[in-house]
Amino acid sequence: MNWLKKLNFEKPNKKFINHLTFSEVYEKVEDLAGKLSSYVKSEGRVAIYSGNSVDMALFFLALICSGKEVLMLNAHLTTEEIEKQLKVLNIQVVFSCDESFIPFNEVYQNKKENIKLVEEFDEEKIAVIMNTSATTGEFKSVPVRWRQFYSHAKASQKSLGVTDEDNWLVILPMYHISGLAILIRSLYNGTQITILEKFDEDQVIKLIESNTINMISIVPTMLNRIINWIGKHNLRVVLVGGEFIPKALVEKSISKNIPIYKTYGMTETTSQSTTFPVLEHPEKIDSVGLPIEGVEIHIQDPDEKGIGEVLVKSPMLMDGYIGKESINGYFNTEDLGFIDENGFLYILDRRQNLIISGGENIYPKEIENVLYAHPQIIECAVVGKKDEKWGQVPVLYVVSSLNEEAILGYLSERLAKYKLPKKIIYLDKLPKNASGKVLKKNLIEVD
Repeated sequence: MNWLKKLNFEKPNKKFINHLTFSEVYEKVEDLAGKLSSYVKSEGRVAIYSGNSVDMALFFLALICSGKEVLMLNAHLTTEEIEKQLKVLNIQVVFSCDESFIPFNEVYQNKKENIKLVEEFDEEKIAVIMNTSATTGEFKSVPVRWRQFYSHAKASQKSLGVTDEDNWLVILPMYHISGLAILIRSLYNGTQITILEKFDEDQVIKLIESNTINMISIVPTMLNRIINWIGKHNLRVVLVGGEFIPKALVEKSISKNIPIYKTYGMTETTSQSTTFPVLEHPEKIDSVGLPIEGVEIHIQDPDEKGIGEVLVKSPMLMDGYIGKESINGYFNTEDLGFIDENGFLYILDRRQNLIISGGENIYPKEIENVLYAHPQIIECAVVGKKDEKWGQVPVLYVVSSLNEEAILGYLSERLAKYKLPKKIIYLDKLPKNASGKVLKKNLIEVD
């Protein structure tokens, strides 16, 4: 079923994207698909290069409704990185918000051809390709098929619920799965989204306090910038994901009665794998929740504490990276964690972030969590560096007005001596990718 076409008949006058109704979006998509036709006629796979905008969403919808596979290019990539990705995926046609490739504005001026939109999304067909390097380096191409989007939307609806009043704020980039999944979920649910071109604290607060939006997906760095300014609200879901969610930030949200849903997922699993409403389970604040419908989680090679590598199997899981081996069964997330007696998943850290110092396992997230509870710690990250005596030692990168003595004194009261940073490096800000994740691989080069 082409969900957009279906909603054009079922909810023509309901708002869908910003001020546009489902009927208006359908008309624009149909018109745009006709104008795109001469550019993409012989192409099976095309790309979009853009930041968030209504135009970006319309181009994406027009291309998938034309039956094309769409690569969502990260707008922060260098020219060299983009050229490499296009070459590997054999993509000749790219549409862009600016003059970098075929401009959106040029297409709007193009002559329209009469074409029919896809009547039904083939479940086995690739809808979107997203390139991910996580935070490690060389990119890998994740193909997301329609059956994975369908399974995700259905499972997410069951976990988060849906109401006619839902209006989901899109501030996470749609060239990442976390942002694009909002558009897909809302298309499936027949509900509204509000797209912002960039994260603006004042704008977000205004949308929250005016009850314009009642759902938001956000990363911790963004939430931290608005949490103190949220007053009255009608928020139903605040979905918080990312590599690290400071406990202090979640506790502050609870104190303001903000309906935080912690979530865990990745591009390879079509976004969410686990989630839970923290207000309903405050005793599980350190976890990332329960598996959503259809998701199975297995801890591989657990130690005496039950900690091991987190493996995921689900109908939302990709079949395998393009050009790489297929996945049969479970996928190794390369995260370390454990499952408690109630089935809640706890993520301790990325396997690559684990520091083994003198035979002791040190989880950087534990140290970072303690630090984020201090009001004078703005940002922090702990990484392991080679050491001749201990093998590895923890090094702290921090944005703070506290001096070294104060930081070490604070930590020594709360952590074992072997977990204390052997070096503290002060920065004005930590390097992050477009979705707000700290790039620890970049920190290793800073000394």
